Order: sequence, then structure tokens, then C-alpha cells
Amino acid sequence: MPWTEVNGADIYYHEEGEGHPLVFLHGMSSCGEAWFQQFEAFRDRFRVIAYDSINHGHSSNSPREQPEPDRADELEGFLAALGIERPILAGNSMGGGTLLRWATRHPADSRALIPSGSGVGQPGQAARRRAGPLDHETIFLPFGDSLTERLKEERPVLYDRYYRIRSTATRIEALRYPRTPTAANPSREEVAEGIGKVTSPMLVVVGSLDAAVPSAERLHQLVDGSRLAIIDGAPHNVYWEAAEEYNAAVSKFLEEVL
Repeated sequence: MPWTEVNGADIYYHEEGEGHPLVFLHGMSSCGEAWFQQFEAFRDRFRVIAYDSINHGHSSNSPREQPEPDRADELEGFLAALGIERPILAGNSMGGGTLLRWATRHPADSRALIPSGSGVGQPGQAARRRAGPLDHETIFLPFGDSLTERLKEERPVLYDRYYRIRSTATRIEALRYPRTPTAANPSREEVAEGIGKVTSPMLVVVGSLDAAVPSAERLHQLVDGSRLAIIDGAPHNVYWEAAEEYNAAVSKFLEEVL
């Protein structure tokens, strides 16, 4: 159970396997453990790593009176702490957004980029509304349409497991006392302008049921040479519910570009 310090925060991470670093970035209110199906699929070929972002999982909380830390800064700090250069980065939702903002700073510094459940929104598109503070009765965090009712009916253990792994004390504290967004985050237009300069190979993955499909398609259009995989019947958390299809698409992509 390794830990490391990143920009003054105590960051928990997990790693398995040997080879080139493949770093997975989780989504909002999720955690590194959510990538367990990808660890099983890729640890025989890569050094697979996932960390809990600050205010998530088993990592520390930021001070309540300060804005949310910039997660692209956090990623840079984590890679530096572990001495990782030219990583393969895969991120879902918030993790995908972190990956894209990091890539605008480092357009050629990754061996491969695999955003999922995310993309580049249209100019003027309204940002997702932030939820209000979590009440003091809730201890298992809801996740909306990130998974489907079909999964709940067909694989209830996997569905229930997602409730449990994400509902940590760290995340509950952060939702009960929400930090303000950091002013450092670039606008959609700034990300769209910067992302077109990325030359690292990119695979954009999205579930066909995900509201992020238009944003994923726009990202694919903006990045020359990128590839787009739309997984039929998969929701926002495509890597979790459609892990077999996600892993197959990622594996094929990495075999071709590495």
C-alpha cells in the first residue's frame, strides 16, 4: 500500500506489473481501485499504476478554506514523485479531462493518451452544474447514470461494489464541505485550442449511452490521427461496465502504436 507526497498532499496509489508505465486516472468521486479490471488485463505487459486524487479515495483532504487543487498540476507532481517519463495515460471523466489538460502542456511527452467519458465541449456549452453539499445522512455515494440498470440486474455484485469503493471518508468529507473550483483551470476554448497541437497517439473511448459522445467526437476531430471507439450499449463508466470491450480496444490500440 504505497503512498507519496505530491504538492504537500498525502497521495495513495497502487501499482502492479513491470514494463512501460500505464497510469489510470479516475473520475469525479471515484478512486484508483475502480480500475481493478484494467489491472487484471494489463499488468502482464505494463507497469500499471492508479492513484487517488486529493479529496478522493484514501488520499488526504485539501484545506476547506482553499480551492480545489489543480489536478493537472497534481498529475505532473505524481509522475515526478515516481520518476515516470513518457507515460501512457488513460483517464475517465474527470480523469480524462485531467489527461487532456496535461497533454496541452506536454503535446508530445506521452507514449499514448486514452481519454474516456470525456472530450472537448462546444463553445458556449454550459458547464455541468455542481451539486450542493452532501447531507450528513448519506454514506454510500450515488453515481447517477454512470452505470446502467442492466448492470444492476445482471451483475449486482459489480454494481454494488462501485458504491462501496468510492464511498470513503475522504470523499464524503469533501462532498459535505465542497471546495470552490480552482481558477487555474482553462476554459473549453483554451483546451480546444491547445489539444490540436497534441502529437502523442490518442484513442478516444466513449460509451454510446454517454452524454459525452458529442464532446468525444469533437475531440477526435481536433486531434489529427486520433482514433475513436464508441462502445455500443455502454454508459459513462465504460471502463467499468464494459471492461472487456474497453480493454480490447485499448489493447489493440497500444499494440499498434507502441
